[in-house]
Amino acid sequence: MIVCETNRLRIRHFLKEDSEFVILLLNEPSFIANIIDKEVRTIEDAMKYLLYGPMTSYKEFGFGLNLVELKATGESIGMCGLIKRATLADVDLGYAFLKQHWSMGYAEESAVAVLKSANHDFGLNRVIAITKVDNLRSSGLLKKLGFGFEGMIEMYGCNNKLFGLDF
Repeated sequence: MIVCETNRLRIRHFLKEDSEFVILLLNEPSFIANIIDKEVRTIEDAMKYLLYGPMTSYKEFGFGLNLVELKATGESIGMCGLIKRATLADVDLGYAFLKQHWSMGYAEESAVAVLKSANHDFGLNRVIAITKVDNLRSSGLLKKLGFGFEGMIEMYGCNNKLFGLDF
């Protein structure tokens, strides 16, 4: 299912067929350093990640992490979407891109589209985002998107910055 589109990007639900891309993305050194090592190494691991992560979220909430692909070629370049964590009151914006697609505006473009969908399609009035303290690129993007720094939060065993955005 297509969630939204921009001039350059198509943002859609993950499919089982995206397993090889998930392995590639989740094993990017930047993903492991800035998010966490999800230990997704095989097709079976990727299928479990998709089934118990994004696909379960689609069923429970109508939203989740989505695949981001280039409209012109269909090439998968990253993910961007909304995460409802049991431990947090608010829905969390999440994104990650293959390093060769950084600095092209894709993260911002997809996040803007996902945030519009969050408000318009799901009636969310607030979204948060969490970054590691030293992830300055992500913190900068969140500020550019209108998020404000709200404090620190422990997640994945370390302190992280918590940002919030009210619509």
